[in-house]
Amino acid sequence: MLFWFAGLAFLAAWVVFRDPALDHRLIVAGALLPDLVDAPTGGVWLGHTVAGSVLLLAAVMILTRGRRGLRRQLLALPIGTLLHLVLDGAWADTDVFWWPAFGFGFGSSGVPALERGLANLPLEVVGLGVAVWAWRRFRLTEAGRRRQFLRTGRLGRDLVP
Repeated sequence: MLFWFAGLAFLAAWVVFRDPALDHRLIVAGALLPDLVDAPTGGVWLGHTVAGSVLLLAAVMILTRGRRGLRRQLLALPIGTLLHLVLDGAWADTDVFWWPAFGFGFGSSGVPALERGLANLPLEVVGLGVAVWAWRRFRLTEAGRRRQFLRTGRLGRDLVP
C-alpha cells in the first residue's frame, strides 16, 4: 500500500500542524517506513510497535543534538511512523503494538497491509483521492511550488491559513 499511507499521513500532518515549514516528504517516508522494515521479515516486527517509533524518535533526538534545524526536519520521520500505526490499525494486535510489554515474541502476525489483500483497494483509492486533492490544494501543479516541495518538503506559506 502506498497512497493510503502517503496521502492520509500527509493530510493528517497538515490538519494537525498546519505548518508550512514541516518536511512533508519525511512525513510520507515515515508513514511508509514500518511496512518497508517489516515486510522483508514476512511478519510484523519492530516497525509496527510503539517502541519502534519511540526508538526512532530517540535516535533523532540524540543524533541531532545541537543541530536544531536538522532536528526539526527529522522529527517528521517518527511522526510519520506513528501515523502509519494509526492508519494501519496496528493497535488491534496488542502483543505487537505494545511490544515488549507483553513479552519479547512477535508471534505469527503478518504485516496488516499485506494480510488485507484486496481489501486494500478501497483504501488505496481514498489515499489517491487525498493525494490528488493535496496536489491541487497546495498548487503543486505549478513548477516552482513543485520544485520547492521536492527540494525541501515545504508548502507555500501563502497557502496555509
